[in-house]
Amino acid sequence: MQLFVKDLTVIDFSYLCPIRGMVGESWIVDVLLDGGLDDQNMVLDFAKVKRTIKNTIDDVADHRLLIPTACSEVRWQQKGDRVWMDFSSQKGDIHLACPSQAFALIPTEIIDFESVNDFLKKALREVLPDNVQGISLTLRSEVLNTPFYHYSHGLRKHDGNCQRIAHGHRSPVTVFENGIAEPKWDQYWADRWQDVYLGTEEDLVSVSSLELSKQTSISDESHFGFHYMAPQGDFQLAMPKACCDLIPHDTTVELLADYMANTLANKVPESHFKVIAYEGIGKGAIAVKG
Repeated sequence: MQLFVKDLTVIDFSYLCPIRGMVGESWIVDVLLDGGLDDQNMVLDFAKVKRTIKNTIDDVADHRLLIPTACSEVRWQQKGDRVWMDFSSQKGDIHLACPSQAFALIPTEIIDFESVNDFLKKALREVLPDNVQGISLTLRSEVLNTPFYHYSHGLRKHDGNCQRIAHGHRSPVTVFENGIAEPKWDQYWADRWQDVYLGTEEDLVSVSSLELSKQTSISDESHFGFHYMAPQGDFQLAMPKACCDLIPHDTTVELLADYMANTLANKVPESHFKVIAYEGIGKGAIAVKG
């Protein structure tokens, strides 16, 4: 007998890529279970599917930075609950020092649907009841026919997992100028924020003040340093400047939508703008200016 749930959850995360650097992503998760019937004549109660499977996936991958530990460009070390991470990419070197829960260590050379699927299924086999004999996951991106961008960020003031300094989203945006959809502005933001780290100016520090691994050799000329304390611990990050866009306030989707609308209103003061900005899939904020 098989049981399926489509759109079980969405995982919003970032991952390290040797070509693209740090990439924000949002994947939809579908699940298919194989097994015999339990004493309720069910493979697994849908409530338990949503609670056990969704919670496990969210716990091990959602709002984390996924690290391909078999990649030759990755160097990492852990001491207690703290992890130091160094990564080389074509976009520049990335360095982090964060609590271990900020990362998901994936034993693969590259982060893709297959490697993350294997990682999630291994975690799920440990929590499913004995009558569930097989589990199949489908990971997929939202089908979008409009421009979108991939961004990473961290929210120091958030009391949940958004406080992790390097998690991200794949997000579309729709801009209306004077009441008319204007795709050129959608494309403007898609180009500007493609594979970008949105850094809050309040979190900026000199990279020399960061307590990174001893292998790190960078300067304030090449990198921005970000550092903050949050409920989950001490988060530190050094990102290549070319991969960053500095934002003068927090990077919640509400403030990002407002920032986008303000930016466009300053570019074209005679126009009225409405920005519909998404944070991943199916959620976001709307801002109006002008």
